[in-house]
Amino acid sequence: MNRSGILLALILLGALGISAPRAQQDPGGATQAAQCDPGAGCGIRLAAREKARKSKTSKQAQPAASTQEQKKPPERTTYDEQDREAAVIPGLPGVRFWADSFGSFADALPRDKGPWLILSSGGSSGAYGAGVLVGLSQVGKRPEFSVVTGVSIGAVMAPYAFLGAKYDDQLRDSFLNLTSADVFEDAVRADSLVDTWPLKNSLAKRVTPELLADVAAEHHKGRRLFVVTADLDSERPVIWNMGAIAAHGTDAALKLFRDVLLAASAIPGVFPPVYIDAEAQDRKFQEMHADGGVFGPFFVAPPSWLIEGASEQLPTDKLYVIIHSKLVPEFDVTGPEKIFILGRTISAAVKAGAQAELALLSAAAKRDGIELNVAYVDGSFRQPAQTAFDQKQMTALFNFGLEQAKNGTAFRTHNPSGQAQTK
Repeated sequence: MNRSGILLALILLGALGISAPRAQQDPGGATQAAQCDPGAGCGIRLAAREKARKSKTSKQAQPAASTQEQKKPPERTTYDEQDREAAVIPGLPGVRFWADSFGSFADALPRDKGPWLILSSGGSSGAYGAGVLVGLSQVGKRPEFSVVTGVSIGAVMAPYAFLGAKYDDQLRDSFLNLTSADVFEDAVRADSLVDTWPLKNSLAKRVTPELLADVAAEHHKGRRLFVVTADLDSERPVIWNMGAIAAHGTDAALKLFRDVLLAASAIPGVFPPVYIDAEAQDRKFQEMHADGGVFGPFFVAPPSWLIEGASEQLPTDKLYVIIHSKLVPEFDVTGPEKIFILGRTISAAVKAGAQAELALLSAAAKRDGIELNVAYVDGSFRQPAQTAFDQKQMTALFNFGLEQAKNGTAFRTHNPSGQAQTK
């Protein structure tokens, strides 16, 4: 991958809430690290530093892309919309459904009413949500959520969140010991700017047969763990019933569980998509799945419930939503180059999308008499990031969420009456 590809990858990662470094020029022309806060589009100014460094970089130290082996995507078997509608995962029927179908969603829900946990996208800022959950455990105020949903980084951490305090150490470790080398590697690929084989290997180590068995046990109790991916062929979001996958208990189920988590965090064009085997009417093909954040920063229920309501009520009276970013706009002079403009625009669009989604959710929750509890990174948080997946910033985010949860200020609570309070 050439240098411009690396820059664009980091810009997009920053815009989607994944911390990346940015830089500014001092009066003498030297480049120095600048502060970068969660959700601020941290990679936007990276080009300034890279341009300053480019002339100093030895060409001999940078192998040309043409000399590297191109990683080619698999050949794809043609299939049509009817095939996709009838498609099932071989040997694992009934483990997913369209996220925009309220009927299928309602059929998969638990029958007993309980609190729900909703985990958003946000990259390394997921450390904030991890801190909130661990903090709730430490003060004995963490509910046993009847439903947990996850989008992007929220999907990767969702199994730990679903399984409760028993997995708090793993949840903490998954952020505080994380580096960019554990997530992606520069590579020449036709389908993405970087390669995520390190993340795939990490998921293989973390998603163990024991974890699968624990998820299956909770599923059998009636609890539900849902993860969102984007079916790029169909341009529709898909809900994976991770408990139903785990309940099969086979090697194929373990592989699919890991593949879904990898797909759920695959930012299209930046990270490679994940190809999932499917079949319909004796035809075999592969579906292309990527980050569910394409359709929104978090998932509570299909759009029809948010906008129109439904005859059937959701089996919950309390929603807990954790947003892994700031929601407030942040001033930063934008450079005139196109990569600066693109990055800043995406950053603003992501924040606007989260705000709009929360507005719809607030109205729907009030309509149905559901208490809405929302946690997000407060504007007062000021720990800068100097690198992608900066451990100092992730530790600070984790501790910030931890202390908020312990002192009862993590969630802003909106009662059905419309009254808001800190909780």
